[in-house]
Amino acid sequence: MTLQIEPRFLDAGEAALVVEFGDTVDPAINDRVLALDAALRADPPSGTCEFVPTYRSLMIHYDPLQVSRDTLVATVGGMLIGLAEWRGEGTVWSLPCCYDPALAEDLDEAANILGLTRDEAVALHTKATYRVYMCGFTPGQIYLGGVPEPLKISRRATPRSPHPAGAVSIGGGLGTVVPFVMPTGWYVIGLTPERLYAAERNDAFLIQAGDLVQFDPIDLATFRNLTQRAASGEIVARKRSA
Repeated sequence: MTLQIEPRFLDAGEAALVVEFGDTVDPAINDRVLALDAALRADPPSGTCEFVPTYRSLMIHYDPLQVSRDTLVATVGGMLIGLAEWRGEGTVWSLPCCYDPALAEDLDEAANILGLTRDEAVALHTKATYRVYMCGFTPGQIYLGGVPEPLKISRRATPRSPHPAGAVSIGGGLGTVVPFVMPTGWYVIGLTPERLYAAERNDAFLIQAGDLVQFDPIDLATFRNLTQRAASGEIVARKRSA
């Protein structure tokens, strides 16, 4: 881990400032990102529009007609002095996941590359607890750290064909759950019936950065039943306070 004592302030165009805390995926770095994000959301500086946390940095969108870059850097720098450790009220989610061969399209391929059996790969995946480091790329998509070492696999050299919505995947030493149909360079090892994004809900995004995720194995019949319930608006994942 490389944790920068003094974060770097980087420009992302003319209307966004990136506060970078390190260069690796690590809980301590991500804690500082989330701590600053929480502080800014609690008392947004004048001229700021949106805050986007990632693994190791926070992007701050702002209106340069309302606040200058130098003023924003000074304001954020002041907030960083004595910034308390992030103590967000993260939620632990139990996310149903079906590993049936009909849905887990790449599980056998990934297990073979890793020198595991299908059952061993599933057991490893379901016993771990994953940290949600960030959300993005597609609405509601979550990026997960905490993948067990035996399950860490490189991404594909070239993308595979589109996967279904709800794909639970591994790649690049990380995990992800993707709410939409799309091509991917990750390995799809399961499918969840839960909708991580639903525009009609009061809170369209179900799982947030800082939450924890555990995968609950379900069979194909249960998957189909939960898919129907989720489509009717029910949240089929279970949650508890961290």
